[in-house]
Amino acid sequence: MESQPDIDPQETQEWLDALESVLVNEGPERAHFLLEKLVEKARRSGTYLPYSANTAYINTIPTGKEERSPGDNAIEHRIRSYVRWNAMAMVLRANRATNVGGHIASFASAATLYDIGYNHFWHSPSENHGGDLVYVQGHSSPGIYAYAFLAGELTEEQLNNFRQEAGGNGLSSYPHPWLMPSFWQFPTVSMGLGPIMALYQARFMKYLGSRGLVNTEGRKIWAFMGDGEMDEPESLGAITLASREKLDNLIFVVNCNLQRLDGPVRGNGKVIQELEAAFRGAGWNVIKVIWGSYWDPLLAKDTKGLLQKRMMECVDGEYQNFKSRDGAYVRKHFFGKYPELLEMVANMSDDDIWRLNRGGHDPYKVYAAYAEAVKHKGQPTVILAKTIKGYGMGEAGEAQNITHQQKKMGTTSLKAFRNRFGLDIPDDKIDDIPYLTFDKDASEYVYMQERREALGGFYHRRRRQADSLQIPPLTAFESMLKASGEGRESSTTMAYVRILGTLVKDKQIGKHVVPIVADESRTFGMEGMFRQLGIWSSVGQLYTPQDADQLMYYKEDKHGQILQEGINEAGALSSWIAAATAYSTHGIQMIPFFIFYSMFGFQRVGDLIWAAGDMRCRGFLMGGTAGRTTLNGEGLQHEDGHSHVVASTIPNCISYDPTFAYELAVIIQDGLRRMYQDQQDVFYYITVMNENYPHPEMPKGIEQHILKGMYLYSEAGKRSKGPRVQLLGSGTILHEVIAAAEILKKDYGVNADVWSVTSFTELRREALRVNRWNMLHPEKKAKTSHVEDCLQKRNGPVIAATDYMKIYADQIREFVPGCYRVLGTDGFGRSDTRNKLRQFFEIDRYYITVAALKALADEEKIPKDKVTQAIKQFDIDPEKPDPVTL
Repeated sequence: MESQPDIDPQETQEWLDALESVLVNEGPERAHFLLEKLVEKARRSGTYLPYSANTAYINTIPTGKEERSPGDNAIEHRIRSYVRWNAMAMVLRANRATNVGGHIASFASAATLYDIGYNHFWHSPSENHGGDLVYVQGHSSPGIYAYAFLAGELTEEQLNNFRQEAGGNGLSSYPHPWLMPSFWQFPTVSMGLGPIMALYQARFMKYLGSRGLVNTEGRKIWAFMGDGEMDEPESLGAITLASREKLDNLIFVVNCNLQRLDGPVRGNGKVIQELEAAFRGAGWNVIKVIWGSYWDPLLAKDTKGLLQKRMMECVDGEYQNFKSRDGAYVRKHFFGKYPELLEMVANMSDDDIWRLNRGGHDPYKVYAAYAEAVKHKGQPTVILAKTIKGYGMGEAGEAQNITHQQKKMGTTSLKAFRNRFGLDIPDDKIDDIPYLTFDKDASEYVYMQERREALGGFYHRRRRQADSLQIPPLTAFESMLKASGEGRESSTTMAYVRILGTLVKDKQIGKHVVPIVADESRTFGMEGMFRQLGIWSSVGQLYTPQDADQLMYYKEDKHGQILQEGINEAGALSSWIAAATAYSTHGIQMIPFFIFYSMFGFQRVGDLIWAAGDMRCRGFLMGGTAGRTTLNGEGLQHEDGHSHVVASTIPNCISYDPTFAYELAVIIQDGLRRMYQDQQDVFYYITVMNENYPHPEMPKGIEQHILKGMYLYSEAGKRSKGPRVQLLGSGTILHEVIAAAEILKKDYGVNADVWSVTSFTELRREALRVNRWNMLHPEKKAKTSHVEDCLQKRNGPVIAATDYMKIYADQIREFVPGCYRVLGTDGFGRSDTRNKLRQFFEIDRYYITVAALKALADEEKIPKDKVTQAIKQFDIDPEKPDPVTL
C-alpha cells in the first residue's frame, strides 16, 4: 500500500485522528473491533483486501502494558553473568586438553530467555503443582549445566568432565536422558524433533486431563528452539494442530539470533516476520520481543513512523552485520539513511547507540512476554525473541558467521567478556578460566534457592519410576494360546487386536492402555474399538457421524481412549513418545500401542524412534502389514523388508517377528511385565501381518524359548534315516519353511527339523553378551548362547528364510555351528500376489528346498544332480536375474 500516492492527505489525517481518539478513549480492543468491521464491510462490497498476518517490526506488547518483574534485577543480572561465564568456561576448558567440541554461542544468545524461566516461571513437581516441562534447545546445554552447577545440582568435577563420559560422572554433549537419566528429560539436538514432541506432549497432557488420570491444571510445556531450526519440516509441520486443539498449555520460545550454523537464517529477509505470519496464520498467539528497553525513548519519539519504517527496511543480514561492528557503523548505516533519524540520535554517543539492545537480552521485555504467555487462554503461544548469536563474545565471535563453531577464546577476548559482565576475575587468573561460584550465604545464592523453592525446588530432577502396574498373567490370553480350530484362519494383526481388547478390559491396567493409530484403524481391524473406547477429542463429537446407524460407528469423545492422529506418522509417534514417558513426565505409567504400516515406521520416523530410545520410552510399536511379500498388491513403497534391520540398531528396542498368536501373546505379556512391573527402560517393536492362516496350540514349556528368540517347532523322527537339515523361519515365511520340510521329506528323503525364530535380533544380542563374558573370563567354564544350545547337537546344515533382507537372519551366522545359508528379500518391493512375490524374491518353499539340497550337496551328503533335479522340478530359471537388481 505504501507505493500508492495519498490523493487526499486531509481525509487520511481525519481517519487517523478518529482512530487515535478511539485508542485514547476506548482502548485498542474497541479500535480493533471497528477496524475489523470496516474490513468486513469493504470485502462485502467487493473490495479486494489481501490478508496480512504480519504486524509492524516492533514489540507486540506496548511498553505501558508490560507486566513488571517482581524480582531483583541487579541480583539476577549477576547470577546470569556467572552462568554465562561458567557455560563458556566449561567449553573452553574441555577443548584445551581434549578437543571434544562444544558450543558457546547459542546459549550466549539465549541466557536471558532461560534465566527468566528458572527464576519466575518453571515449576518443579510438588504437592501443589504437577510441574512444567521444558524442552531445552540442544546447543544451549552448557548454559543449563552452568545454571545447575551454580544452584548446587552439579559438581565442579562433572563440569570438568563435559563431553567426557566414558569414565563416568561426565556431562553429555547435549540433552540425553539415556546418558543422564536423573537430569535430562527430553533429547532435542536432532533439530526439529523438540518442537513436534513438545506439541504432542501438550496435547497428551490435555488427553490425560480429559480422562481424569492426572491433574494437569496450571502446567505448561515450554519448548526452546532456534530460528534456523524452524526450517526443519517437523518444526512447523504440525502447528495447526496446536491451535485447532486450543493448546494454551504450550509455549514455543524461538531464539531469533538470525543465524544458522554457517551463516544468516534469512539474510535477505526477516525471519521474525516470516515466523510471525506462519504462526499467526496457523492460529497461534504471537508475541514478538524484538527491541530492548533502551529503544523505548526512540520509539516514543517516532511520531511519524520513520524509525519503524527503517526497522522494517533492514534485512536480517544487515542486522547481523550491525552487531558485528560498532556504534559508529550503526549510526552511519542504520540511522544515517534518513536525516530525521540522524537528528533523533544526535545527542547519543556511539557507545549509547551500541548499547541499544535487542529484546531477547532484556530481562524486563522477556519477563513481560512470559507473563503474557502463561496467562493467555484458548491458543498456544509463540514468543519470537530477537537476540545476538555469541552475545558477549566480542571479536571472538559475536554475530559472526563462524561463531557456532567457536570453541576457543584468547586472553584479550576473555578479558573483554569479563569486563562486559562485571566479573571479579583478576588478570593473573583469567587464563585459568576459573569456574565462578557464590558462597552459600551470598545474597545471589540465597536468591537462587528462594526463587526455586517458590517454584517447587530444583528443576533438574527427572523421575525414573512411577507406581508399578499389576500385569495380567499369561492365562488372561487363554484364547490366544489354543488352536484356532478347524477351518478358522486369522492374521497376527487380528490376534493383536484381540490381545489389545483383553488389555483395555482389564480392571487393573485397562485405563492405562493408549491405542494409537495414524489413520488406519479399519486397515488393522480396530474399528470395533471406536464405540467401545471412543476416539479422544478435546471437544467431543459436534456432528452425527455418517455411519451412526452401524455397530462400529466413528465415535469421538472427550473421554475417549484411542488417539487417532490422521495421516501423520510423525505426530502419532510423538503422541506415543509422550505416553511412553508419562511415568517420568506425569508420574503415571501409560501403556501405548502404536500400530502402523511397518514400512512407514523406522524408515519414515526413525529419528523420532531413536529419540524414543534416548528418552527411555516404554511401550509397544506394532509394525503392521509387515514383510516384503506379505502385503498383496501394494508395491515398492509399502512393502517392508528392512524394519527389523533398522530396529536392531537401537540398543533398548526389543524386536520380534512372531508367526503365531500364542507367540504374540507371550511376547506382549512379558513386555508388559518388563516395562510396567519391573520398570525396565526398554520398548518393543513387534511385527504383525495381514495374512490369514490357522494358528496351532502353544506347546508346553516353551515360553522362555519364545522370548529368547527361537524354539523347535517340529522335529523329523529322531531315528529316521537319511540326511538331515535344520530349517529356520519367522513370520509368515515360517509356513513356507514348514512346507519345504514336507517336500524335502516326501520327494527327497531329507529329514528337516523346523525352528520358529521369533527374533534373530534378540538371538544375536544374547549371543554377543555370552561371547563378551567368555572373553573377559578366560579361566572360567565357557558359556553357550541360546543359538548354540539349540543347534550345536543337531545334524545337518542350517537354512534360514525370512520376509526381510538377508542380513536380518545373517546376524547369527557367527553362532551357528556348521554350514549356514540365508534366504531373504533384498531389493525393492513390487506389486503382485504373495505366491508370485515369494517366488520372485526366492524365499518360497521351492527355493528353500533347493537351498537345503545345495547345502547337503556341498557337504557331500547327496549328489549334486539332486539339486539340478529339484531346480527343474520346480521350474526355476537358473539364469533369472537377481531380484536385488530389478
